[in-house]
Amino acid sequence: MRIAILADPLDNQRAGVHSYTRMLVESLLAFESQHEYLIARQKHSDDFPSAETLVIPRSKAWPGLASYRLFIRVPQKLRAFKPDVVIETAHFGPWNLPPSLRRVTVIHDLSAIRYPRYHRWHSSFLQRLFLKGILKRTDLIIANSRFTAEDIARWEADFASKTTAIYPGRDSYFRPVPREPLSDEYGIEPPYFLYAGTLEPRKGLLTLLEAFEKFCRSGQPTRQLVLAGQMGWKTNPLRKALRSHPYAKDIRLTGYVPMHILRQLYTYCEAFIYPSEFEGFGFPIVEAMSCGAPVIAAKNSSLTEAGGDAARYFATGDAGALAAEMALLAGNASMRQSMKEASLLHAESFSRENFARKLTEALEKIVAEKSVL
Repeated sequence: MRIAILADPLDNQRAGVHSYTRMLVESLLAFESQHEYLIARQKHSDDFPSAETLVIPRSKAWPGLASYRLFIRVPQKLRAFKPDVVIETAHFGPWNLPPSLRRVTVIHDLSAIRYPRYHRWHSSFLQRLFLKGILKRTDLIIANSRFTAEDIARWEADFASKTTAIYPGRDSYFRPVPREPLSDEYGIEPPYFLYAGTLEPRKGLLTLLEAFEKFCRSGQPTRQLVLAGQMGWKTNPLRKALRSHPYAKDIRLTGYVPMHILRQLYTYCEAFIYPSEFEGFGFPIVEAMSCGAPVIAAKNSSLTEAGGDAARYFATGDAGALAAEMALLAGNASMRQSMKEASLLHAESFSRENFARKLTEALEKIVAEKSVL
């Protein structure tokens, strides 16, 4: 079987879809199979020597060239490779392929459709305009959680029969590591609470800032709050809250941090806090747990799947409940140790081998069904 993977997120972003795409490629290439792989992307790289790489550059000189690349150049190049199946890892495609090719689309979440206020208008508009048509032409929809699969079925019942939920595999790079000083570059000193991810409205960071204020006012010993991630979109309310926060001196904004720093932050935080209001999966929860971090998360969408019984949860948007959870962990070393052990055990359930096996079986099934027809 010849499998083409549309892997633009490897080159055009550093957020969750980038992590998922890299995980997908690495998992399939490491899995024992006789299949051939083509990685289609925007920039040259030697990251995947066991696969053929197809570089289709994206020009920013004229906006129309991006559409020409997406709808014309990419399909042309793929047809020359003669794949049996094409996987689109970022919702939007694949496009303009002959009926003989099996199409697979990965859906990470429907937040742009369910909660357009959390997104830039053009992203939400394009998904509301095109996504149903894309999925009608798709032979297989891969959802990254049971919640996302069920959400797709609620949105369009006809898609349920061709949707398969497959949990992503965790990156073995994330594991407990020896302590290294972070104070020189980032001004971070334990004990600290940690959030990691893009700073955008959907992530519930205003709730976290309010909870941190309540925690500090409750008479707890001083702690830092570390927000690790780059600023996203619609951040004016967050920036205003940060400027006026009464404990701003104890809040650290790191911007984007490389993986070796993020691994350190996960390993030595007092608790990893993920207050997001909606997620398709919740990669940072699994990363944090892989490093042994106690996790506190909002109770919604897929987050209870990512955190399982190893995490503690609070009602979405309830800053008082979150502050209470922070205080409970801060004052209880034995609970933190118990949660660290539970985190490490739970993280092991997200296996890349299981992901690759289930995805490969699903691909083989749709190709076999096509050959019978």
